[in-house]
Amino acid sequence: MTPQPKIFMTTCGSEQTAQTIASTLVEERLAACVNVVAPVNSTYRWEGKVVTEREWLLIIKAAASRQSAIGRRIRELSGYDLPEFVAIDVVGGSSEYLNWLLAESSEPS
Repeated sequence: MTPQPKIFMTTCGSEQTAQTIASTLVEERLAACVNVVAPVNSTYRWEGKVVTEREWLLIIKAAASRQSAIGRRIRELSGYDLPEFVAIDVVGGSSEYLNWLLAESSEPS
């Protein structure tokens, strides 16, 4: 099976938590790169109320095979009861960049 790249996204409530997640994912070779976009305002319904919170958005680039492990680490590190975790298929891009992404985040053979 040919490795496939994916983009994962999550949010967290502080810059420190965002940086911890980003560093952990890259250090553990679960992700090739994590962009921390900060801050963003998120408006959502939670426990019957509409709330707006300041959050830090993480854009995580990794091999699709790392999805479960990335999701597990986000649940462990985010501090949220229900952390956002979504995956987006990468359908194109620079082959050199995508090869690097896969080499940096694929499971060892």
